Amino acid sequence: MRTVRDLVADMHRWRDLGHAVALARVVEVEGSAPRGPGAAMAVNDAGEVRGSVSGGCVESAVHADALAVIASGVPRKSTYGISDDEAFGVGLTCGGTIHLFVEPVDARCAEALAVVEHRGFEQSAGHDEHTAFAWVTELVGPSPGATLVAGPGRHRAGTLGDERLDLVVVREAAAELAAGRSCIRHFGIHGESRRREVEVFVHAFVEPPRMIIFGAVDFTTALARVASLLGFRVSVVDAREVFATSERFPMAHEVIAEWPDRYLMSAGANLGPRDAVCVLTHDHRFDVPAIEAALRTQVGYLGAMGSRRTHIERVERLREAGIDEAGLARVMSPIGLDLGATTPEETAVSICAEIIARRNGRSVPSLRDTTGPIHEQSSTNRTAELSPPSPVTSFFGLGPAWGPAEHCRPPRLVEVAGVEPASSELLGGASPSAAGD
Repeated sequence: MRTVRDLVADMHRWRDLGHAVALARVVEVEGSAPRGPGAAMAVNDAGEVRGSVSGGCVESAVHADALAVIASGVPRKSTYGISDDEAFGVGLTCGGTIHLFVEPVDARCAEALAVVEHRGFEQSAGHDEHTAFAWVTELVGPSPGATLVAGPGRHRAGTLGDERLDLVVVREAAAELAAGRSCIRHFGIHGESRRREVEVFVHAFVEPPRMIIFGAVDFTTALARVASLLGFRVSVVDAREVFATSERFPMAHEVIAEWPDRYLMSAGANLGPRDAVCVLTHDHRFDVPAIEAALRTQVGYLGAMGSRRTHIERVERLREAGIDEAGLARVMSPIGLDLGATTPEETAVSICAEIIARRNGRSVPSLRDTTGPIHEQSSTNRTAELSPPSPVTSFFGLGPAWGPAEHCRPPRLVEVAGVEPASSELLGGASPSAAGD
């Protein structure tokens, strides 16, 4: 999803060339929609477009709205849904409704964009660390389009036109930042609660969620790769210096040689509901101190790898260490969803899927809540049953895409007239290996 931050450079370039610019942002979604709050699209007076607010469903209509806003200089709130008698008109084929705010990129909007560009107040003041902040825009009220940017502490830029309203909005924006949530809020003219004269969009710009992986093992490589793809800032921590190297885990943001409990003594204070700790060490000397330390933080997800027998033994050690039932209930172990995962890559998917499901409050079959073997069958039988020979691969002489492991061989490169041969890295590969415990 393209966000405002992705579009700032283009908007600056257009304005430097003398173009008038409008910015459209998704401010609310009802039901199913392709993009969530914060998705953005920029349009200039020459009709050029950057970004997307719906994946193509309503872009043409939003483009027209943006040009109208550029011409008038007046922001507007627009709503796009779908009706049965207009299914092929402008609207969302997924059946949802999106609310957008389209505003001219004027001086007050540009002030907010400057903070967005510098990723927070601190870095714009010369610091390296990015800070969380909220861009608050008045959608409905005395001053539509008025903006206020609220950062940590007393950092603030802009105004909604009323000091009492500003103070209330800054306080409420802090709560939304803590949850990492962008949403619409309502207030009275002077910030009164349970009033609806003023409608604002709190656009949260937060640091990426963190994932701390304890254990420099094979599964860590796959989990760090998948988690990074999902936007996590990944830290790999292991007390064994020979294994905890950036060369082994280049996809991690940092690799640290330290005991888990010591590491969390400093890093744990900054963990929150959006963050995750995954203990993959398989060794009670590391597992138990790591889980104990993680339970003293506010981390939203805590999972530990191991078989059901390993988990039972670990629980006893945690009880002996003084962990109560409420603490034990926070530990997702065996880690991941009950997908029948066997390879490190499949296990990484099952772990990340469990994190996503719990963050969104979805009921899913976690391994912790099921019984029986974690791996129902070997990868040999599974791949043989799931993938019969394909007529296409047989035609090109490649044989079945998968088969019993003892018969598997990497596919051969085949030259077809007029077609450049693909890389062996794309076509080759070893048969999956079971990841038992």
